[in-house]
Amino acid sequence: MSWNEECVSKNYVYNGKIITVRCDDALDGAGNPCKREIIEHPGGACALYEADGKIAFVRQYRYAYGEDVLEIPAGKLDKGEDPKLAALRELEEETGISASADDAELLFVMYPTPGYTNEKIYIYYVKKGEQADSHPDEGEFVETLFIPVPDVKKMLSEGQLNDGKTIIALQAYFLKKAE
Repeated sequence: MSWNEECVSKNYVYNGKIITVRCDDALDGAGNPCKREIIEHPGGACALYEADGKIAFVRQYRYAYGEDVLEIPAGKLDKGEDPKLAALRELEEETGISASADDAELLFVMYPTPGYTNEKIYIYYVKKGEQADSHPDEGEFVETLFIPVPDVKKMLSEGQLNDGKTIIALQAYFLKKAE
C-alpha cells in the first residue's frame, strides 16, 4: 500500500476572489475511489518586526470571526509575488514600516490547515526598518500597535492571542532569540 493519493479529476465548485473550492475524485493509498475537498489559496506572507523592545501588531476586524483580531502584519500573495516582498509590502501598508529585503529573514513556511487547503504562509522576521505613515488597502481598517516584548510574552502565555500565524511566529522568534 502507498501513502500517496492520486487525483483522478479536479472538479471546481467555486472560483472566488481569494479562494477556489474543488471536490476532487481521487484514489486513496490502497487505490480505492474517494472524494477530496480542497480550498485553493494563493498563500500569504507575514512580518514579525521588533524595534526598541516592542513588536509591531495590527488590530483589525475579521468578519469570519465577528471580532477584532490582534496579529502581526500579513496579507495574501499576489500571483507570482515573491513571499519576502509580500511580507515587506504588508508591513509597510499596515504599519508604515519600510524595510529592505536584506533585512528580512525567513523563519519558516507554515501549512495552516493541511487537511483541506494548499495555503502556505511564509513567516519572516524583519530586523530593521524606517517608520513612515501606513497606507492600508482600500476597505482595510487597521490599528497599529507597538507592544513591549514582556507584555507580548505574557499575552502569549495567557492565551490572549488567537491568530495562528502570529502565535507560531512569536514562538519561533522567541525560541530563536533564546539560542
